[in-house]
Amino acid sequence: MLKRLLTVLIVTVLAAQLALWLVQSSLPVDVQTDRAAINEIVKLTAMNWGTLDDGVYKLSPYEFAVVDDHGRLLYQSAEGVSTTLNEAINRRDTMIDVTVDGITAGKVIINNDYESAADRFRKTLYYITAGAMLLLLLLGIGYLLYLNHSVFRPFGKLQQFARHIARGELDFPLEMDRNHLFGAFSESFDMMREELAAARHSEYLANKSKKELVASLSHDIKTPVSSIKAITELMLLHPRDDKTGRQLQTLYAKADQIDRLVTDMFHATLEELNELQVNVADHDSRLLAELIENANYYDKITAGSVPACLISTDPLRLQQVIDNVINNAYKYAGSRIRINCAIREEELEVEIMDYGPGVPTGELALLFNKFYRGSGAASHNGTGLGLYISRYLMRKMQGEIVCANREDGFTVKLLIPLAGTI
Repeated sequence: MLKRLLTVLIVTVLAAQLALWLVQSSLPVDVQTDRAAINEIVKLTAMNWGTLDDGVYKLSPYEFAVVDDHGRLLYQSAEGVSTTLNEAINRRDTMIDVTVDGITAGKVIINNDYESAADRFRKTLYYITAGAMLLLLLLGIGYLLYLNHSVFRPFGKLQQFARHIARGELDFPLEMDRNHLFGAFSESFDMMREELAAARHSEYLANKSKKELVASLSHDIKTPVSSIKAITELMLLHPRDDKTGRQLQTLYAKADQIDRLVTDMFHATLEELNELQVNVADHDSRLLAELIENANYYDKITAGSVPACLISTDPLRLQQVIDNVINNAYKYAGSRIRINCAIREEELEVEIMDYGPGVPTGELALLFNKFYRGSGAASHNGTGLGLYISRYLMRKMQGEIVCANREDGFTVKLLIPLAGTI
């Protein structure tokens, strides 16, 4: 925009200057004459007719020539003046009759220097015109710079600000400047941006809290539901009578239905898993014995002693990890489970070992992928999320989870950091 305006201004100034030049070239030039000096020349010429020379004439402001009535040149004050009547007429010189004894004896041709006067006039007018055009150009450039500072640049900033707002980018403040036409607007717009940013942040926190609650509840509900299913399965092995068997079967079906619904609910919020809050604190390692016992609803776990130490963990999330790992062992190995604990450098290592067929070597690296289910899981219900969630939670607690095959089974190791090592 600014370049276009500058171009228009320069073209306008040049056009105006060209028009003035054409006007000045056609103006008539009025050459002022000194009548007293001319009359003095004529008087001296008449008085000294016949003896005309340089001594006759005093210092005169004009150059002139004297011719008789036959056109013969009698006197010439300087070279270059008109010496004939035709030449005088062409140059617009002044011709005055010289009368001697009442008779016209000749003429005095006064050189008016019309061309020089015209040139001087044109130069003067040109300088005046050029100065006026230069002044107009400078004023125009100054005005455009003022417009650029007060209108165009602020308006451009408002446009850029509006584009940021339209794209939802609310972290770009609008520069405050009251020295232009949009000063008050810029302050109001920036206040609007701050209000929008605050509203968006509040909405984000509300959604975060809601999704965290849904994900947390879905995880927490699965643990007691799995316990109900496990106990119901045990009771179904030896029901007291047919009626009790049918009731237990109904109870198991409903628990399984709840388990599937909770899994679906978790699946809907799985993409927001990173919003789950993990609160790590220092705890006595004896906490592990309680967490392991909570998962021992089949009474198939044999646990060794837990070394006395302080661990950095979140008991709720660690319980979820242990539940996931032990449930997988119950589901896929169907064997007894052995748990050993030992301190390794700056970590408490918890080995959860089953005595099942293990996992094909090529599938070990894929076990922690989301939705991945190994080749041996085809005959079992599941979503392929247990180990994925467990690794996420262990890493949020600055720990780690690893898997490995043994000759006689499969091992999952939980590496829990000791207190003071995070």
